[in-house]
Amino acid sequence: MVELYQLVQLVAIADCGTISGAAEQLHLSQPALSRSMQKLEDVLQVTLFDRQKNKISLNKNGELAVEYARRVIDQAHDLVEQVRAFDRSQRTIAIGSCAPAPLWTLSPLVSQLYPEMTVSSEMKDLQTLIAGLKTGLYQFIVLPCALDEPEVYCFPFETEQLYFSLPPAHPLSASKGLYFKDIDGESILLLSQIGFWRDVCREKMPLTRTLVQNRQEDFEELVQASALPSFVSDLSMRWSGKPENRTVIPVLDPEATVCYHFACLRKTKKKISALIERIKADTAGSESIH
Repeated sequence: MVELYQLVQLVAIADCGTISGAAEQLHLSQPALSRSMQKLEDVLQVTLFDRQKNKISLNKNGELAVEYARRVIDQAHDLVEQVRAFDRSQRTIAIGSCAPAPLWTLSPLVSQLYPEMTVSSEMKDLQTLIAGLKTGLYQFIVLPCALDEPEVYCFPFETEQLYFSLPPAHPLSASKGLYFKDIDGESILLLSQIGFWRDVCREKMPLTRTLVQNRQEDFEELVQASALPSFVSDLSMRWSGKPENRTVIPVLDPEATVCYHFACLRKTKKKISALIERIKADTAGSESIH
């Protein structure tokens, strides 16, 4: 029977072009690698190499074998990743989000509803989130828009509105509302982990220089001591309160308001039905209050 390690060795020879180069890459001796290839030829009952006194090269059989070997190796890697992902899914509820705010609500809620499960979360771009959902990397994801695909169950659950946070001495601090362009060109304080909002800022404020802080504590301290604009949202103020000694002014561009959508695979819906029902109930309650 053909062994996977033999296929890996065969591909290494094809990539390196020589037995010596492949042996060095694989941390094997040349004689050991040559014997392994002879065993592969015995199993296949064909010759894979043209052997000359000081040279060995793949023949047509070998080239075809390499082509199939690459496929088998890729499939083996996929097998490992899929099985590991399935195992994680049995013990872990993995959340992927496009922004931090939805995780503030969802992560503790998931922990509350499924105390026997480990909860993990991360922020990624939209394409990575959608791909991760389809491959089982995430049990559900949060997107800034609806995902209309047959195998996906998706619904809106939370809205976030962006605000400028300005010091009282800022010339625009008395404004009732501002557009991104009104601040574009100024330096602005920004947190690094803000998900898709970072792309919105780049697109709508191309002339702005962003001073990025990685730690929330450092960011908040710098905001209090600085005369530079920054951003907050209605959700961040709900959790952390309004920044002290700052004026918050709504951003009027349509891109500054996002309706987050919860998305999971339809085949996963039953497993997390308690979470979906709770989110919908909380959303309905919030809307009735407003």
